[in-house]
Amino acid sequence: MSNRKATVYVRLKDGVLDPQGVTIQRAILNMGYDMVSSVKSGRFFELEIDAEDGDVEARINEICGKLLANPVIENFQVEFEK
Repeated sequence: MSNRKATVYVRLKDGVLDPQGVTIQRAILNMGYDMVSSVKSGRFFELEIDAEDGDVEARINEICGKLLANPVIENFQVEFEK
């Protein structure tokens, strides 16, 4: 078995209200940093993978679509380390 790592980034889709991002942006502006015009929040997950078969990437994408991200309002991106 080979050990791999996958990092999953989950972000809200364009046009979806991001109250956390708005709150963070306001705090940044209140701190005097007026060069920040927008903040988008998100989250990430690090997955350690023990598998040999070739469909690992497809199965990780399936996990993301079913559990880690809400496909109605969020996009996800997976980066695999070899």
